[in-house]
Amino acid sequence: MKYVDIATVPQPASRIVLGLMRIESLDDEEIRTLVETALDDGVTVFDHADIYGSERHACERRFGAAVSFTAAQRERVLLQSKVGIRDGFYDFSTRHILDTVDESLDALRTDHLDLLLLHRPDTLVEPEEVAAAFDTLQTAGKVRAFGVSNHTPGQIELLRTAVTQPLVVNQVQVSVTHAPLIAAGVAANIGDLEQSVSRDNGLLDFSRVHGITLQAWSPFQSGVAGRGVFVGDRENYPELNDVLDDLAAEHGVTPTGIATAWLTRHPATIQVVLGTTTPSRVSEAAAGSDIGLTREEWYRIFRAAGHTLP
Repeated sequence: MKYVDIATVPQPASRIVLGLMRIESLDDEEIRTLVETALDDGVTVFDHADIYGSERHACERRFGAAVSFTAAQRERVLLQSKVGIRDGFYDFSTRHILDTVDESLDALRTDHLDLLLLHRPDTLVEPEEVAAAFDTLQTAGKVRAFGVSNHTPGQIELLRTAVTQPLVVNQVQVSVTHAPLIAAGVAANIGDLEQSVSRDNGLLDFSRVHGITLQAWSPFQSGVAGRGVFVGDRENYPELNDVLDDLAAEHGVTPTGIATAWLTRHPATIQVVLGTTTPSRVSEAAAGSDIGLTREEWYRIFRAAGHTLP
């Protein structure tokens, strides 16, 4: 397992993050097996959100009921959760952030979150409200580090006008087949190419300049409605799967491992957020995170996914 140092987070964070948004239907033993497999594979970051499950905090409650970390494990584990999405609107008010964190801590049966992320941009955000919540949470020892999810550089800068804590993480959708974050910069300044359109205002380079760690959610999803996972989808991605299979055989991992390695090879030190409930998939991704693809291999995958090299 490779690790990344996240600013203001005291211990290294695993490049693989286990997302827990689908665990509500699992029994306690299945959840424990999933988490224990992740720990054995070197995973230290466990990702939650208040909205995951059939009702608010449902998946957090399942996790808290099933998993009991030892004191030593809790010291090296990073629990993160997200806040801000409500039923039909977004809410970054001080009161909602504070109430939600208390509810998450109770559901997870822990006294602190290692990371708290603002989930989706609230266009009605008042940065002073966020700052008040973050200051209260930090002073009380309830949250140790802060970040965002799905935010643009401008939205991050707006928050920074009032928030004093560093915003150290941004969780965004990235996979080899859904990579405008990366592909637009490769094809910059070409007027008649769709790939050249910047959809995130230079977020990749902004994050590297400002020391913000990117977390890639849906790392194996195509990004095209109705297509689902691209690994193994030979109807829509035959060339890509040929390349994944070839490189998997060469490196002694699975195609899922190579799809993971494509993300972790990038010098932006991207973390890969898994949404699986299958322990073996966690192990496949963890093994892939150790693979150091060459430039030639990385760009071979990039081109096979349909991206243009001008």
